[in-house]
Amino acid sequence: MANVVIITGISSGMGRAAALYFKKQGFEVYGGARRVERLVDLQEQGIHTQKLDVTDKLSVRGLVDHVISEEGYIDVLINNAGYGEYGPLEEVPIENAKRQFDVNLFAVDQITQLVLPFMRHQGSGRIVNISSIAGDIYSPLGGWYHATKAGLNMWSDVLDSEVHRFGIRSVVVQPGLTKSEWSTIALNNARKNLLDNSPYSDLVDKLENMFGKINTGATSEELAKVFYRAATDVRPKRRYYHSIVDHGMVVIARSMPNTYRAVLNRLMK
Repeated sequence: MANVVIITGISSGMGRAAALYFKKQGFEVYGGARRVERLVDLQEQGIHTQKLDVTDKLSVRGLVDHVISEEGYIDVLINNAGYGEYGPLEEVPIENAKRQFDVNLFAVDQITQLVLPFMRHQGSGRIVNISSIAGDIYSPLGGWYHATKAGLNMWSDVLDSEVHRFGIRSVVVQPGLTKSEWSTIALNNARKNLLDNSPYSDLVDKLENMFGKINTGATSEELAKVFYRAATDVRPKRRYYHSIVDHGMVVIARSMPNTYRAVLNRLMK
């Protein structure tokens, strides 16, 4: 029997690359996204796709029920769907901040709650939560995004402590900057969330410039292989990184916060 994986957010970027890579490795891959027009070619390559809104419980339940009806079991869940609601904390509408938590954190819990009973019955399973080094580091305009990723990291650790005894593990992948649409969307959101004559408007340009300076982003295909290690390692680690640079930034931010702030200030000039 082939291993079975559910991946959320497979219409583009890391999620799309992961769906293709897991299929290549022999997995039965199930997933979805809101933009169904981007899923047609994935379906043509043998990936099971459907429209999915991770914040809609009925939509999520429909995906899980579909997998169980066809396969009878779920080996891996990859919680990949997410985005960056950037903007000044003084100006981001609270409705947008709540939406950020709904997608990046509460939706993760929602689908995981539906999958866990089947994994517990099997006596095995892997929950792979796609966070970010942004869960440990920070930059201006990313406050709500950073908060969701920090929350996701802690949520995953708590979950792991609860389900480890059932043969299930919950682990975190922390990508750094990626060569994808992510930064463009985050910057567009930052501009959208600025008020007229905002005193923070210059920070958007500075942040865009900083993203350009840190030109070490991984490709989606490279990160798909990190997802795969996190999903299949016999002895899983709590955290997975693409590069020593990504890991190093986390270590510096956590252990030398003043040094991290000084570097950040320099990059934002």
